[in-house]
Amino acid sequence: MVKKAIITKDMNISDIVSKYPDSVEVLFKHGLHCIGCMAAQFENLEEASRAHGIDLKKLLADLNEKISGK
Repeated sequence: MVKKAIITKDMNISDIVSKYPDSVEVLFKHGLHCIGCMAAQFENLEEASRAHGIDLKKLLADLNEKISGK
């Protein structure tokens, strides 16, 4: 059985983008444009969502849907 890839709130933004390049489209759609900024190196998804007023649950759902190919 192959383990399904899942993006979590604790994951670092730059790690997400590096591992799942298709995630950039979803991050931009949700207004998270700090892909290349210094904060993306150490800020996790939960911290970034809070700082930018983004609905974390919806963002995670959309990210995981995107990387699962649905």
